[in-house]
Amino acid sequence: MAGIVGLTELQHTSGNSAMTITTSGDVNVKGEGTNTTNLRQGLAKVWVHHNQVTSHSIYDSFNVSSLTDVSTGHTTINYTNNMANDDHAVTHHTNGHAAANNFNIGGPGAVINRATSSMDHRSYISSPAYIDAILNDNIAFGDLA
Repeated sequence: MAGIVGLTELQHTSGNSAMTITTSGDVNVKGEGTNTTNLRQGLAKVWVHHNQVTSHSIYDSFNVSSLTDVSTGHTTINYTNNMANDDHAVTHHTNGHAAANNFNIGGPGAVINRATSSMDHRSYISSPAYIDAILNDNIAFGDLA
């Protein structure tokens, strides 16, 4: 039987608060000490592990509708659900090689542009020597529209 449980706090049997829910529906989880993490703000809204070599394929992803092959080493990652603005935080990594067994420490490349609906990933060995890399990862944090 389906139902609704209304609560503002979830506690352990010891009486320690583990989670609170605000009137707006934000869920705050207790972290280390007295710190809390807001689940809406603290979760990745977009992530993708992808291949730029030949097929521009997605190995696995969340909230990614497709990849666009713009040019060598340049891929646009298109979001399924848009971000609220183009100021969201993004990170990336690329192995900078066409083979999976080669890695450059630190991940050469960059995220050049952010839009509400996408981000542009660039992979290179040394700027401006762009390369289609086989192992690429991108993550975005921020508010969904």
